[in-house]
Amino acid sequence: MTVALSTQSNFADPDAAYRLIVEAHRGLGDEQSAALDAALVLILANHIGNLDLLREAVTLAKRSVVDGG
Repeated sequence: MTVALSTQSNFADPDAAYRLIVEAHRGLGDEQSAALDAALVLILANHIGNLDLLREAVTLAKRSVVDGG
C-alpha cells in the first residue's frame, strides 16, 4: 500500500498548532530548543512508521533549508 506524504495542513486550526510548537520552546536555551526539535522529530517519525514517507519528508525539509524555502 502506497501512502502519499501530505503537505497540506491537516489541522482544523493551523495557527494553534504553530503556537503550540512555538510555546514549547519558550524559556529554553538554544541547545534545549534543538534537543526538543530533535525529540519531536523522532517521536513523530516513529508515529508515521513509514520509511518511504519519512525519506520524502526529510528530502522536502532539507530542500527548504538549503534552498531557503
